[in-house]
Amino acid sequence: MSEKKKGLFRRLFGAIWSVYRGFRATVLNIIFICLVLVIGSALFSGGDKVQIADTSALYLNLRGDLVEQKRYVDPMAAAINEAAGGQEEAPEMLVTDVVKLINHAAKDNRIQVMVMDLSALGGGSLDKLKSVGKALEAFKASGKKIFAYGAYYGQNQYFLASYADQIALEPMGAVLLEGYGSYPMYYKNALEKLKVSTHVFRVGTYKSAVEPFTRNDMSDAAKEANSAWLNELWADYKQQVAERRGFGIDNFDETFAAMYSKLQAAEGDLGQYALTSKWVDAVQTREQFRNSMIAIVGKNDNNTYNHVTFDEYKKMVIPAKQFDNPNTEKIAVVVARGTIIDGTAKPGMIGGDSTAALLRRARHDDKVKAVVLRIDSGGGSAFASEVIGQEITLLREAGKPVIASMGAVAASGGYWIAAPANEIWASPTTITGSIGIFGLLHTFENAMSTIGLNVDGVGTTELAGFSAGMPLFKGLSEPAKDMMQLLIERGYTEFLTMVGKNRNMSNEEVDKVAQGRVWTGSKALELGLVDKLGTFDDAIARAAEMAGLSQYDITVVQPELSPTEQIIADLFGAAKAKGWLPSATMQPEQRALRQLTQQVKQDFVLMNQFNDPNGIYSYCLSCQIN
Repeated sequence: MSEKKKGLFRRLFGAIWSVYRGFRATVLNIIFICLVLVIGSALFSGGDKVQIADTSALYLNLRGDLVEQKRYVDPMAAAINEAAGGQEEAPEMLVTDVVKLINHAAKDNRIQVMVMDLSALGGGSLDKLKSVGKALEAFKASGKKIFAYGAYYGQNQYFLASYADQIALEPMGAVLLEGYGSYPMYYKNALEKLKVSTHVFRVGTYKSAVEPFTRNDMSDAAKEANSAWLNELWADYKQQVAERRGFGIDNFDETFAAMYSKLQAAEGDLGQYALTSKWVDAVQTREQFRNSMIAIVGKNDNNTYNHVTFDEYKKMVIPAKQFDNPNTEKIAVVVARGTIIDGTAKPGMIGGDSTAALLRRARHDDKVKAVVLRIDSGGGSAFASEVIGQEITLLREAGKPVIASMGAVAASGGYWIAAPANEIWASPTTITGSIGIFGLLHTFENAMSTIGLNVDGVGTTELAGFSAGMPLFKGLSEPAKDMMQLLIERGYTEFLTMVGKNRNMSNEEVDKVAQGRVWTGSKALELGLVDKLGTFDDAIARAAEMAGLSQYDITVVQPELSPTEQIIADLFGAAKAKGWLPSATMQPEQRALRQLTQQVKQDFVLMNQFNDPNGIYSYCLSCQIN
């Protein structure tokens, strides 16, 4: 039988589509080949070496958030975004890179001074800022001076600027030190208007992680707990800055009335207000500051002072590839940063399986003699936290000491994964504790009926369809709610028991400091929740001491990129380093809009990441600082 002949229009459009596909494939292949050739030449070319004058300044122009592990960003997507003139949503810098650069500059005879430009510095917890500050103090101890110059100093920027020998401000600039706050967004009314039912199961008087979905304001218990640790952090901030700047802690304006009075005396001039308050040492135009630096280190061909930028110096100091010596004994570092989820996760989040796999690699590596788990997490999945905790226990049983080193936050699930370690080290301003768990489920039975939808059918048992998501459409029955609450209470008991076993405390003793209550590192030390206060370096030194090591290397155990991802990262990374990819600067109005929308986005992305197989979570939402 002969094949039926296609119609005229079908053949016509088929031919057009074939031509289009061929044209598209050809164009894309040409573009890709050109990109590979151009970027490949950047990767393998040896020119454009950074030249540093005999007398020069390190221009420390920090851009982005200070972090201890960069989140995973798809290299191809990032390169295409930058090539199109876009900008990285939230650029990040490794604290270790910044510290390494400053320490190297302290010993570099060509670097005479440092100029800090902190205008693009984003977020950074006190412990990270202090790590950079310690390196700045070492730089000054080498006999070299630090100058800070900028148009605006927010709280993070000013904390680092306070280490400088001189802080200069542009004539129309400002210094704003507003204190710490915790201001979550609350969604109860919005959910009710959308006819979404919220079901909460929790244990802990202070377990306020679910409050944004169940209330329209912060509860008195949450306000009490949050005020305590926020005031401790603010007191620490004021004390340190005041000591470096040589004034009292009463110099901080904490009311609008006090600020207005000083501004009135300065006739509304924010620069003069900062100068009178001794926040800054000088008000200078850019040309004045530029000339003052030229007098110290000389002028270059661009009619400014001799300097090398942060990125330029980084290319010289930090090799693109890090290679471990296979013959040396090692302290392994595993970084656990972000929300804890079940399964695997890219850097910037903590996957129960993927982080456990990193710990397991350290356990089976004969050259690794001890492990430091660096934690910066508000928690997440209780199941995934336990998976990670089991690997830490196995490391201890293998004779390899484990030190949990807490960064900015190690609360809820973040504390869960710290508890099994041989010792827990925190910084005084670490936010920790929040020992408690909860379950949260939104159902849409009322919303379904409002828009005229329904789900119905039959099952062999009352439980049929439960795991498939039927409660989302039908709601939860009272027996189902009782069952969920029972599971949460059991999970809380297991949390208490695990902490008590590892901290040599009874369940009753743990419960007194638990109930979801958040503590600072200093208070946690008093309560027996941590063993020592110290820095990340202190934790590494303690791990080496426990392992009996006097000579050792530090190796960071981290996920490896696939061969394809590595090639793309190398190619586009080289092009970016050459400055061949355009970059854009976020304007003030864009930054304000981002801050406005970021919290809503983070809250709902967070809820979407909650994938505990039992629906049980240990997370501290209130540990975020505004």
